[in-house]
Amino acid sequence: MIDSPEHSPLSAAAPASASTTDPASASPTANEAVLVLADGTLLRGTAFGARGTAIGEVVFNTGMTGYQEVMTDPSYSGQLVTFTYPELGNTGVNPEDQEADAPHVRGVIARQLAPTPSSWRSRGDLPSWLASHGVVGIAGVDTRALVRHLRERGAMNGVICSDGTTPRELLELVRRSPSMEGLNLAAQVSTPSAYPWQQLCATGFDQRLQPSPEKPYQVVAIDFGIKRAILERLTAHGCAVTVLPASASLSDVLALEPEGVFLSNGPGDPAAVAEGIALAKGLLGHADLPVFGICLGHQILGLALGGSTFKLAYGHRGLNHPCGGEGLVEITSQNHGFALEPSSLPQDLVEITHHNLNDRTVAALRHRHQPVFGVQYHPEASPGPHDADHHFGRFVRLMAERRN
Repeated sequence: MIDSPEHSPLSAAAPASASTTDPASASPTANEAVLVLADGTLLRGTAFGARGTAIGEVVFNTGMTGYQEVMTDPSYSGQLVTFTYPELGNTGVNPEDQEADAPHVRGVIARQLAPTPSSWRSRGDLPSWLASHGVVGIAGVDTRALVRHLRERGAMNGVICSDGTTPRELLELVRRSPSMEGLNLAAQVSTPSAYPWQQLCATGFDQRLQPSPEKPYQVVAIDFGIKRAILERLTAHGCAVTVLPASASLSDVLALEPEGVFLSNGPGDPAAVAEGIALAKGLLGHADLPVFGICLGHQILGLALGGSTFKLAYGHRGLNHPCGGEGLVEITSQNHGFALEPSSLPQDLVEITHHNLNDRTVAALRHRHQPVFGVQYHPEASPGPHDADHHFGRFVRLMAERRN
């Protein structure tokens, strides 16, 4: 259990007739919220955002900026995100920083909230924005202690509640909720139908535009939970993008006569995305077709090549993960809870080109004989370093070689 006066253990074996003075049986007050973890840890804090109950996997993000991008990233679907930076909401919210139309996090855990946003780009405050989208939040908890606990025990399910349900009842709800392992969340967040991407921010905050070819490269992007920033970077590098749902078949893709196929990021267990893995296997049968995967798409490529994945103890979620290969280090943005098992990848087909230098997990790979590669991190992200943006240029060069 977390060793702090703000945290108290719950006992699943406690009698149903326990006194209301028992913290496990006491209902939260009007402005109070509680966080209950599957291991029985109870944290009390202040409610913000929407009022209600949200169950999900409790994870943490170590970034000092970008909270709105995190909350709207579909890869965080099904999760309660703990922000390690002690203040949240100081720059407000704005439509340009959203990675999707609405937040995908189930809940937000913060140390403290800025009472007034201060940014020339702000169009509103964080608590009101979360409330308008039905996202539950808890503030005033010791996030440092919570993160230490998750690092020691591993990411686990939890619940944020501000609707008066007792912690003991919440613990039973959490323990009945499904684990992230085996969940195909990509199917839930993917677009229901195909659409051509229309660039939104060509003159916006991100000015990393690239020289465009006279004829754009025709790219099909498979949406497992795709971020807008990825679509923006593909467009900036001279691609015309058509987005297809996660359920797209090989014939759906080939009917569009793509010059390259992109497999996107997304939430959940990659091994559960059966349709995506089958599609990737089919694409590998077209030896001259460039294929590029990011995050979940990278893992799906590895699975299609014969590899396997495993769940990380507490995942990689932050803006400063060093990844390296061939004498070069890139500072990267990451968000994933699963990784490829390096020993499972067939060495005659796959070269591991980058490792995460913190724990030596697979950070990037390439096919030895085909124009196919994937990166575990997010080269489109722009938290400060732009070290990894060259991967989009690499994808374009492969398409240019095929065209010529």
